[in-house]
Parts: sequence; structure tokens; C-alpha cells
Amino acid sequence: MTASDSAIVRRVLDGDTEAFAILVSRHHAACLRLATHVLGSREDAEDAAQETFLRAYRHLARYQERERFTGWLFRILVNQCRTTLARRRRGDARLADAGIELGSWDEDAAEWAERDAMLRTALARLHPVQREAVLLRFSADLSYEEMAAATGVGVSALKMRVKRACARLRALLGESIHA
Repeated sequence: MTASDSAIVRRVLDGDTEAFAILVSRHHAACLRLATHVLGSREDAEDAAQETFLRAYRHLARYQERERFTGWLFRILVNQCRTTLARRRRGDARLADAGIELGSWDEDAAEWAERDAMLRTALARLHPVQREAVLLRFSADLSYEEMAAATGVGVSALKMRVKRACARLRALLGESIHA
């Protein structure tokens, strides 16, 4: 039988630091997938996921067994993605002030299937809070309560963000198909 995440956390806190690798192997792909969708860059996503696991390890004693480990980890990841986006916006603003034209942030989309490229493009056009909400709900498969814990936003506000994001995605994808 496979040990639960909580049991592995207890092992790590009891001194079995090697056990943390189990948590990384279980959750790395999901973190990387979510971060890639939020940040739009595989390289930035890898950095965010790595930083997330470093922070999780450092603060593992703060994890409380009553919450799902994935939700706790995604809360760290969401904050890391927000920090990365804020840094990127500051850097983009400095480049724009210098008169440097920015290229497309979605360099990997050409390698993906057309359907996935259209979805990524549509996601990129969403407002960041809507994109974050829809990805946490559908990509990370979090409940609204887990999303609220991860983002610090109320459940009703998150439901509205997801609803608006889905409506916007339908409209954007409809435009792409008919273009």
C-alpha cells in the first residue's frame, strides 16, 4: 500500500529527509503543468516548480494534516507564479520604456498540436486572475475550498472568476475556429 502524503511528511519531519523525494516525484508533474499554463513558459515553470519544492521543504512543519497536501503545495506554487509574473511585468515595462519590442511569450506552442496551441493562446488572453482560477479548478483539479485556501480569495469570487473565464474561453476559441 502506498503511504499517504501526510505520512511521508511525518517521515520527513522525523528526520527521513530522503522521503521528500517521494513527494517531489508524486507532485512535480502537476506543479510543472500548472505553472506552465499560468506562466506560459516551460523555463519559468521549471524555475517556479523548483522554488516551490524548496519552499515546501523549508516550511514543511507548517503543513497541517487536515488539509490536502496538494492544496498546500499549490498555494506555494500559486504565490511563486504570482511573484514570477510580477517580476516579468516589471521587466517588460522596463524593456518597453527602452523601446524594445517584445516577442511572443508562447514560443513552444508551435510544437504542440493546433488544438492545444489555440487553448494556450486563449488562456493567455484571459485576465491573470481568471486564468489562475480556471487552471486551479480544471488543470489542478482543486475544489473551490482548496482554491480559496491557495489564493486567499473567497469561494463565491472564485466561482465567478471560473464562470467568466469559461465564457471568455468559449468566445475566444469560437473566434479561433472561425478565423
